[in-house]
Amino acid sequence: MKDIIASLKIQVNEKIFVKDPETSKLGKKIIQESILLIDAIGFDNFTFKKLGEKIGSNESSIYRYFENKHKLLVYLSSWYWSWMEYKLFFATTNIDNSFEKLKKAILVVTEKVEDDAATAHINESILNKIIISEFTKTLHTKEVDEENKEGFFLIYKRVINRIVLLINEVDPEYPFAKSLASNIIEGALHQQFLREHLTTITNCNTEISPADFYIHLITTVLKK
Repeated sequence: MKDIIASLKIQVNEKIFVKDPETSKLGKKIIQESILLIDAIGFDNFTFKKLGEKIGSNESSIYRYFENKHKLLVYLSSWYWSWMEYKLFFATTNIDNSFEKLKKAILVVTEKVEDDAATAHINESILNKIIISEFTKTLHTKEVDEENKEGFFLIYKRVINRIVLLINEVDPEYPFAKSLASNIIEGALHQQFLREHLTTITNCNTEISPADFYIHLITTVLKK
């Protein structure tokens, strides 16, 4: 499955970037090193000046690809959710049982992410850490409504709606499928954050995973 995913081109809304970073060596370097730098110092402390120093290029060269660091974070998030969408599709395609298919989907969106060597310039494991810590910053802005109209979050919403469809397959009469699906996606990120940093307010730990919690939840609330 990894080989199939690696052969597919991850699609990101063209309005997010000025120039597609996948089209040049410098663009891929910007993506590669921005992931490492954001992980190292956090998004709040991240600047294009610091990134330029890290890649040995002028700050202005980065602006030829991204208007600002917010758009860069949206790009990284969109890439991640597009990658996750492919993983979900291939992981659930050949499962006939609706409940088992939903359980598999939950495992995919909550499991520990390993780096895929096929995408040399993107470390998915580190990118997953950024999504856990920083993804809400792509949404919690004054511009969220306008950016939503521009389709910035379309891929993220597609991932949630794929989970919605699986919930509906299990229990077509369940009235809160969208809320449950979005809670699984965002809640799993939050539980992973709590497990890493605020351990006293989550049951998730080295033995209990977010997947365990959400599989228990759907087993409790959905008719099988």
